[in-house]
Amino acid sequence: MAKVIERIALPGSASGTAHELVVHRYGSPGARPKAYLQASIHADETPPMLVLHHLLRFLDEAARDGTIRGEIVVVPVANPIGLSQEVMGMHIGRSDLAGGGNFNRQWPDVTDRVAAAIAGALGPEAGANAALIRHALAQAVAAIEPANSLAAMRLSLLARAIDADIVLDLHSDQEALPHLFIGTPNWPAGSDLAAELQSRAALFTHDPGGQAFEDICALAWHKLGARFGPTHPVPQACLAATIELRGKADVSDALAARDAQGLFRFLTRRGVLAGDPGPLPDSPCEAVPFEAVDVVRAPRAGVLVHRASLGDQLTAGDVLADIVDPTAEDPRGARTSVATRATGWVLARRADRYVRLGQVVAKVVGRTPLPDRTGHLLED
Repeated sequence: MAKVIERIALPGSASGTAHELVVHRYGSPGARPKAYLQASIHADETPPMLVLHHLLRFLDEAARDGTIRGEIVVVPVANPIGLSQEVMGMHIGRSDLAGGGNFNRQWPDVTDRVAAAIAGALGPEAGANAALIRHALAQAVAAIEPANSLAAMRLSLLARAIDADIVLDLHSDQEALPHLFIGTPNWPAGSDLAAELQSRAALFTHDPGGQAFEDICALAWHKLGARFGPTHPVPQACLAATIELRGKADVSDALAARDAQGLFRFLTRRGVLAGDPGPLPDSPCEAVPFEAVDVVRAPRAGVLVHRASLGDQLTAGDVLADIVDPTAEDPRGARTSVATRATGWVLARRADRYVRLGQVVAKVVGRTPLPDRTGHLLED
């Protein structure tokens, strides 16, 4: 099979409404390795959609040349519900306006169902166990009945990703350097992905909390391996990563084509595509525990004035921004300095220049875990 385009109708949330997912499939169903890529589950993050637009061009050419070895599934717009949300001319794409919360939180975790289904069926051979688990994962997702349009969309995406060898979820921050979020069991195995995309950081942790899409796909393997122990080996058979493609405004054909070429080379290096990807480029990536990243929050509301630029090196205690209260009676007392607790460099910062109490101002990549960075590590 060269290429098939699948259109998945989602149930409308109200009379006369409808959404659909457009899925591009390459290779033969069931061929290995299987790679799944999706863009912009946070629908207001535009760069990933353009990157997959360019990747589809490269994959179409590969399909014509007959160089697709495995199976590739690409969803260039993963969130048509969020893409349609607009309030008084403002696009609201990060959270569901119908009350479902952040689009990339609380994806269904089927680990317990799979564990019950495979108990007593695992053997001493890791490859056979992986095939059994993949089948059980797909069956568990298919058995869930969606309660609403958002659940139907999530289950449709997860059904196409849950049995993949590679799962790449493409995002972008507000203003940021390119970076990855990746599970500890997949690092440094995923260092070739970081190199191909010239990611500046790989932020790893076992479980950041929140049940994000990438974590649901990868964590099941880690949890099942821990549960069934060495007598029934369970490999880490899914390499999953969340890819942050710089900031929301970093939208250009030049950047997107370069990122798409990096993804294409990565898929070739992993045997999903035939061909020679060439030597692995030198990597600027620094891998650090996600717990070492200082997610700096605003201690008050006001006008945000950044002092530090992306990539700037800071020492713990350095001021990286000021917050100015425009309602202050005395302008001499209107400014509140915001400092970092980490010694490291600025990975991301807020694009909106008015900040509310508790909102994220910046992220600083340190090297030592911070004492309060435990439990739920993701920002909402």
